[in-house]
Amino acid sequence: MMKTSTYYINDVFNFLEELSRNNNREWFKSRKAQFDDLRGQWLDDLDRMLAAMTAWWPEMAGQTAKTSAYRIYRDTRFSQDKTPYKLYFAASLSPWGRGGESDHAGCYLQMGVRGLYDNGLYGGVWCPPMPILRKLRHAIVDNIEEFEEIVNTPAVKKLFPGWCGGSLKTIPKGWERDHPNAELLRLKEYGKFHPCDRSFFLDPQWPLRSAEILGNLKGFLDFMNYSITE
Repeated sequence: MMKTSTYYINDVFNFLEELSRNNNREWFKSRKAQFDDLRGQWLDDLDRMLAAMTAWWPEMAGQTAKTSAYRIYRDTRFSQDKTPYKLYFAASLSPWGRGGESDHAGCYLQMGVRGLYDNGLYGGVWCPPMPILRKLRHAIVDNIEEFEEIVNTPAVKKLFPGWCGGSLKTIPKGWERDHPNAELLRLKEYGKFHPCDRSFFLDPQWPLRSAEILGNLKGFLDFMNYSITE
């Protein structure tokens, strides 16, 4: 039995580390009570984060941890990896909740044990269908000065450097190969990422800090969602 720390998050990471070495139903079943307790505390913190996010995204008011958090159970039907459990806690943070209106821009939180890149705060549009992706590309190019002003603010550049997600090797069809915005046009998704190491989540104020950090993406999220729904 693992020792209980002063703040539960350390026990979450310890649990996930043990799960990574024992990713099977028998082990998980024997520790289900501990998992439920840790997840319950995490959901309480997630509710704090969601409430804080409504200060800059009022439309989030209807969302709760239960409508936003993902289950730990993996969908293994179409995966070669048949391990049954995820090695992270995660949540979708948007006015549409988990899985709703997925073509829109929103935020995402993940904390786990697979590596630094998995732990952090995300904001943007992931894996948009081609019609939406084409729409976003045109919106960015047609409003490039406004877009660059939004994504190049000092706070965004410092907290969310560069882009995360896939990119084409060449510029998409229909655009000049030497287009001045070629780098943006090659992106297959428009996402920003702020890495958070284990120490970030060990601070009991991480829900409020996370909400504050993601608040710097509000202009970016608004631009993307307006472009999608226009």
